[in-house]
Amino acid sequence: MGLYKNKNNNNTELFQERRGLDQINNNFKSCRRKLSPFSNRGLLFSVFSLAVLCFISLAAFALGMHFHGKLEHGALPWKELQEDYIGHDVPDRPAKKPRRQRFFPCEVAFRDSVDFLIEPKDFLNFTQFSLGYVETEKKASHFDAHEPKFSGHQTLEEREQSFFAVNQTIHCGFVKEAEGFPSTGYDMKEEDKRYMSACRVVVSSCIFGSSDFLRRPTSKLISEYSKKNVCFVMFVDKETLSTLSKEGNAPDDGGFVGLWKLVVVKNLPYTDMRKTGKVPKFLTHRLFPSSRYSIWLDSKLRLAADPMLIIDHFLWQTGSEYAISNHYTRHCVWEEVLQNKRLNKYNHTAIDEQFSFYQSDGLTKFDPSDPNPLLPSYVPEGSFIVRAHTPMSNLFSCFWFNEADRFTSRDQLSFAYTFLKLKRMNPDRPFHLNMFKDCECRSLVKLFHHRELSAPPPPRIS
Repeated sequence: MGLYKNKNNNNTELFQERRGLDQINNNFKSCRRKLSPFSNRGLLFSVFSLAVLCFISLAAFALGMHFHGKLEHGALPWKELQEDYIGHDVPDRPAKKPRRQRFFPCEVAFRDSVDFLIEPKDFLNFTQFSLGYVETEKKASHFDAHEPKFSGHQTLEEREQSFFAVNQTIHCGFVKEAEGFPSTGYDMKEEDKRYMSACRVVVSSCIFGSSDFLRRPTSKLISEYSKKNVCFVMFVDKETLSTLSKEGNAPDDGGFVGLWKLVVVKNLPYTDMRKTGKVPKFLTHRLFPSSRYSIWLDSKLRLAADPMLIIDHFLWQTGSEYAISNHYTRHCVWEEVLQNKRLNKYNHTAIDEQFSFYQSDGLTKFDPSDPNPLLPSYVPEGSFIVRAHTPMSNLFSCFWFNEADRFTSRDQLSFAYTFLKLKRMNPDRPFHLNMFKDCECRSLVKLFHHRELSAPPPPRIS
């Protein structure tokens, strides 16, 4: 305070001015302390607003360029500018894959229980004839040497004659060679054969080459009657048995893992695991000679319905001897051929050979406008089949197997041809096939993905 107390009157105005400046400074400092937080926020808000305005301006400019569709004279597109700058083209961003279509189950009106199921009287009285199978082939002559073959050596003439539903003996797998030749494959233990020969109703599947996990049927949905009277048989090879055992699915002393009876197959007849899988899929009546009914399901499926209810619904109630679902999207063999090629499911040349042969023998496109089609679709889903082991059903199964053996293992390519040719060759001998909806199949099973997919077979060398 002493600085402001001066007796010299000459300095009175100076000190009054000094006091005025000090008062202004004090007021400014006080105001700055009050406004400081608001100033910082205001600065941030200004920067953010400026950035937003810049972004909006750029976006508007880009849209204007897009819709106008022209560049200023002398200007280069962005891609060309990139090439000019880095010296090479920049790949375009890959197109986004379309979302995979989903398919859902639909209701199947099963009976409430298996307790009151009764097989319709004379149900198996369909087209009747005697069907035998080639068991052995004579030893090849010096001029006709050939290697042993599981399906035998059926000529085209024999193939053509076999399509008549008459008393006959046909090639249908399990063909043994003459004495001195090795086994043609699909060898099983005698005790397993005895077990299989006693089965009357069968649910079967297979896993070869460790291509799948073991899918146990949903036990709580299967009746005690079916558990006691239906054979559940899973065919495996040694490799698969070893893999399953390591995963905690080692069979017990009787060969069972849950409901599945594991039957080990030695000396597989084909190097193509898919083709080997056609043996139990189509030739159930050969593997289970006393069986009256069978259900086949691919190893990617888990059974979630009672087998006897399935047989009653798809065979007994419809008066059918064979039941299979249609494909969920494709209905024409032409479409199936293109899809197999697009996904490289099999050697393209082999597919073309098979398809050309079928067209030359009368296969036509599926006509969705036909008011009276022989089938609702020419392409089956194929992973779930219900059969009564009647002569026509067994004959069709042998034919379908022979086509998969002669041509490609893609059995969806040969289904329609085989069925239509059998009908054409036997106009007075009906074959009662029930092709049901794929959504019905989805309500009976749970679908999984395969553990791994085998590489397609190598190209043929002509």
